Amino acid sequence: MRLANFSDGSGSRVGVVVHDKGHEAIADVVHELPELPRSLGGLLPQLPKWRRQLDMAALVAPRVELGMVELHAPIPQPRHFFAAGLNYADHAREMGVPLPIQPRLFVKLPGTVQGPFAPVRHPGFSDTLDYEGELALVVARACRDVPESAAGDYIAGYWVVNDLSIRALVNPDTVVLGKGCDGFAPQGPWLTTSDEIPDPRGLRIRTWVNDELRQDGSVGDLVHGPTTLLSWCSRGITLQPGDIISTGSPSGSGHGMKPPRYLKPGDRVRVSIDALGEIQSTILAS
Repeated sequence: MRLANFSDGSGSRVGVVVHDKGHEAIADVVHELPELPRSLGGLLPQLPKWRRQLDMAALVAPRVELGMVELHAPIPQPRHFFAAGLNYADHAREMGVPLPIQPRLFVKLPGTVQGPFAPVRHPGFSDTLDYEGELALVVARACRDVPESAAGDYIAGYWVVNDLSIRALVNPDTVVLGKGCDGFAPQGPWLTTSDEIPDPRGLRIRTWVNDELRQDGSVGDLVHGPTTLLSWCSRGITLQPGDIISTGSPSGSGHGMKPPRYLKPGDRVRVSIDALGEIQSTILAS
């Protein structure tokens, strides 16, 4: 099931993305289930209870064309937003750093969350703005100290993230600023539930800048997979429904090119992951 956070002039609400008459549309399930939580964050902990009703409602609910709605970030304000760095061996090589033995984590600030097709403003104070297409997993319900063997039970599903950064500031002293500027994590376009993606390692991830393919990798090349990362992030930290863990990026970043090719105003960045959809952002001047 694919669950979207959308609005069409009648307020933001949850919809089910369906394939209708040869193209994608939103089934407005709130129309059939007015008691349904209107936010994905409110729905996630209750999803097992609502799943059968959602499946039935999606068959008969009014369809809304994707082009007629605004898709928002599925979880606009996560309590926790973790990201894994250097989690692909080829990316670590292009960065010129050794591969970490254990997951290397940093935190994206809540203000980085941006809709899947919303523009991103260039910060202006540095010319080293870079992209990284990534798979993100979403926490289904509250958990802490989860063993890796059980971690899959706490993954609600997956979506696409562009982990933007100011490369000049990605170092231990300034990484919060380098990774944390407003809008630095466009994501979506919707949540694809984990039952539809039994093995995310089989997915292909690609990133284009102005229609030039820059990244083309396999999620199977992750050093530390989704269950490892969820287990690691839950050590001593109570994860909440809707928390996000972005899993890292394959090679092909602008910083890794010779010479580096950073983003500038007017550039369009598109990230696609098989079975999950794609997101696209235009970089605006500061």
